[in-house]
Amino acid sequence: MHKNLIYKVFNLLLILLFSACSEMPTNQLNSQNNWEIIFDGNSNLNQFTQYGSANWRIQDGSIQADLLLSKTPSYLITKKTYSNFQLYAEIWVDSETNSGFFIRCSDVTKMGADTCYEFNIWDSRPDPTYGTGAIVDVAKVSGTPKIGGHWSKIEITANNDLLIFRINGNITSSSSNNLHSSGNIGLQFGSGIVKFRKVLIKKI
Repeated sequence: MHKNLIYKVFNLLLILLFSACSEMPTNQLNSQNNWEIIFDGNSNLNQFTQYGSANWRIQDGSIQADLLLSKTPSYLITKKTYSNFQLYAEIWVDSETNSGFFIRCSDVTKMGADTCYEFNIWDSRPDPTYGTGAIVDVAKVSGTPKIGGHWSKIEITANNDLLIFRINGNITSSSSNNLHSSGNIGLQFGSGIVKFRKVLIKKI
């Protein structure tokens, strides 16, 4: 069997494995199960550094932003760096929101798909190929998931070169890619309204 085919089969098996075991009941997402709380309803923003000019704040137990004072997106970026992990988050957006999760960011002063993996949340993206559920410039979205107007559960797996994006229990994109191996995690705000009420991470 050709080496490339063996590699693809192996990664498919890994995707199926993580698909079967990654979704965790919310009541098990705590420090006792090796989940690190980056943010929940009892947290502050001390684990983040803000880049850009949005009105990030904690309101009603969630991180929120709904006003951007510049032409470029704003980010809350973790002070810690991460390599292999599972990320769990709960997010609310409206239909016009441009947001997302940036992982393994190598240069936090130049946030984007060139320096990070961008797991996109943007229902109204002009080209929906890399809209909500896609990993921008890495893996196109499967289907046309729309999450505007309600809370959604996000699960991101980064295990060596394996990347999996899951929204509300469904895998929306996946890929084998070794461009970025470690770095910070960023929460993005580019337009609309965004709220994050949980952000947790577990190292693999």
